[in-house]
Amino acid sequence: MMSLKTGLTTLILLSSCLLFAQVETDLLATYNQASLQQQKVAMLTLGGWAVANIGTGLALRGGSEGATRRFHEMNALWNTVNLAIAGFGYYSYLQADPAGWDLATSMQKHQQFQKILLFNTGLDVGYVLGGLYLTERAKRPGVDTDQLKGYGNSIMLQGGFLFVFDLVNYVIATKLNGTLPLRLGGTADGLGLLLNF
Repeated sequence: MMSLKTGLTTLILLSSCLLFAQVETDLLATYNQASLQQQKVAMLTLGGWAVANIGTGLALRGGSEGATRRFHEMNALWNTVNLAIAGFGYYSYLQADPAGWDLATSMQKHQQFQKILLFNTGLDVGYVLGGLYLTERAKRPGVDTDQLKGYGNSIMLQGGFLFVFDLVNYVIATKLNGTLPLRLGGTADGLGLLLNF
């Protein structure tokens, strides 16, 4: 037969577990919402940049000549890809159903977003270097100087914007990592459940 003291202790322990489980669920929902909100804002920002560049590029291309014409042309062309990426990213945001995500799924999706941003940051450096290469190549004889210079300057601009965009979003995403109180991580003895408070 269970004593009153043991019964009360068990009741308090079970109540604490249920309370902790509810708090954990609320924190996970908040984490998922913040992660998805960041992705939404990032895709709307990229889409806005793309629309502005396509519109400006098309509007200014007709009234310009030489390298400037090619600069505006490439801005419009480059940003059709940015617009497609932003559209796909926003569609993915709309399709997300975080209510069905457990802790592991939530962390996996958020870390996947971070990895994409970090990988893209490396690509962005390549874009800037590629644009620089085109502008240097424009100095050689027997080439379409206007096209190489205009395209090169445009690609450097787009790569520079994307570098800042991806890096800022990566930093924002990493700040969200420490907001979950319970997660799997390294301990002095190996791998274990960590509780942040």
